[in-house]
This record gives sequence, structure tokens and C-alpha cells, in this order.
Amino acid sequence: MMRLDGSSFGKAAAALADADPGLAGVIQRAGLPAFWHRPPGFATLVLFILEQQVSLASARAVFGRLVERVGTLTPQAIARLDDDALGRIGLTRQKQRYVRGLAGAVIEGSIDLDGLEVLSDEEARRQLLRLTGIGPWTADVYLLSALGRPDVWPVGDRALQVGTAETLALPEVPDPLQLEQIGARWRPWRSVAARLIWHDYLSRRGRTEPALEGLAVPGASGSVD
Repeated sequence: MMRLDGSSFGKAAAALADADPGLAGVIQRAGLPAFWHRPPGFATLVLFILEQQVSLASARAVFGRLVERVGTLTPQAIARLDDDALGRIGLTRQKQRYVRGLAGAVIEGSIDLDGLEVLSDEEARRQLLRLTGIGPWTADVYLLSALGRPDVWPVGDRALQVGTAETLALPEVPDPLQLEQIGARWRPWRSVAARLIWHDYLSRRGRTEPALEGLAVPGASGSVD
């Protein structure tokens, strides 16, 4: 199963820029973004759950407190915390349920996170979507940034929707269905197109891809899971 790395990302970005003036404009304005990734596994999925429908800063703060409390973030460490402890750390009751459900699924063996790496995009996404609290946005960005899949297009990401409108000078922000249609032109490198558009979105706002112990990804705010 192909994984993007710094070299393949640069080559794919150059090919997209050669074929698409909008993406070429991103590189001209903001330069080629650094290739960022998150390590695959339980901790990254927990962070994605915390990032759902909140600001990135808020999610990072909660994640930091969680790591400070348990040290290495494992399913077993989550299972040892009661609801009051998770609440004091900052998890809402809904996200407590999601994180506990993920931990339980890993402990029970109903999902094999390591095994996702050898599955097709469609099957890996299907396995993730079986989990309570893992919706299309979370599954897509996990495939894109943790598994390094080259052709994932997270149409539910609000920053990607707005960024695409800005990058292509569209008259209005596309909805997920429209964004799916727009992204077809960038196959089989839609993950690379998404990274370029996120980079442009942040650059226009004077921001850069945030760092969080190697676990950061732009576009987390405004997800629709």
C-alpha cells in the first residue's frame, strides 16, 4: 500500500501545480508546505476525536492535559480513568463515550489499528466508521495524515471547503457534494491537493501548520463528524 513521504509529496505537488493554475498559485504565494504527518495508532485517533467540532487550540489543551495525566496514551490508560477524571481533564460526556469506546474496541480486538495499514482505503475507512464517534471526517483525515494515503479528500472539513473556494476563486464555498466533484480533477493525488489548499488557507490568515509533539494536522476545526 503506497504511503506519501516527503519525496513523493514534493513530486506530486509539482505535477499538480503543472496541471492546475489554482494549485500553482498556492506554491507561488505560500511556497511548498513542509510534509507533516501523524504517527498511526490509538493516540492520534484520540486526538482526532478531541478535535471534532471545536477549535484546534481547545483540542490541543485537552489532549495535553490527558497526556500529562496518563503519560503514554494507551487504551489501557484510558480504561483506568473514570468519567469524573475524564471530565476534569476536559472531555465532554459525548467524547468520554467516544474515547472509551475506541479504547474498548482496541482492547477487545474488534479493531486492529496496526492492520489498517495494509488495507485498501475503502476497507480501512469502513473499519474506522464502525466505531462510535468515528465519522467520515475523522476516518478521512486519519487515512490522509496517519496512514499517508495519497488520494483521500475530506469533503467534510470546513477549512478545506473554504480554502478550495479561495484557491480556485469560486463564487461561493462548496458543500461536501460539490467539493467531491471539484476534487475529482486531482485524482490520484487528492491528499496532496488537500495539503496544498490547507497550507494556502492558513497562509492567507497569517498562520502555519501547528505543531503538537508531531501530531498536528491543519483543518481540524469545523469538522462535521
